[in-house]
Amino acid sequence: MSARYLLVLSIVAGLVAGCGKSDTPAAPPVPAPVPSVAVPPPSAGASVSANAVLPAPSPESIAARKLDPEKIKHGAAVYSKNCASCHGPNGEAIANWREQGADGRYPPPPLDGSAHAWHHSTATLERMIREGSPGVGGMPAWNGKLSDQEIGDVIVWIKTLWPDEIYDIWYKEIEGKQK
Repeated sequence: MSARYLLVLSIVAGLVAGCGKSDTPAAPPVPAPVPSVAVPPPSAGASVSANAVLPAPSPESIAARKLDPEKIKHGAAVYSKNCASCHGPNGEAIANWREQGADGRYPPPPLDGSAHAWHHSTATLERMIREGSPGVGGMPAWNGKLSDQEIGDVIVWIKTLWPDEIYDIWYKEIEGKQK
């Protein structure tokens, strides 16, 4: 079992364990650029179907998020090298990520906005990557393997995967309350 697989597995387990009971208040409705997609507010068990096709954010909406293009580019490269083998090349993971394996561990969760990574602040995501998530997730710690810059850039890239509705809710209800 590769270290990357363990890392992703740990992140998934940590996210599953840590996100099961969110007390985050519902956000007011956000206008959807793609009306056919319903996105739930952060709440207990909120997620989009694992098989749902989420609308990719447009380059304009990515620009509106004021994410540094160099960090996005670097984060994509670091993610591809260290994270994609477990979380999928586009953060999509596998369809049965909520089902415990025979070894008692959960597969890595999606990071593309269809699961619950967006229920966490940037600081929490950084901590999870740095420290890993022992137990049923089994994601290894990346502290000492990835620099603070690499971890930060990966998180910036992950945020580009989130549909506009998800990003807007995350920014207003999660990240905005951390400041």
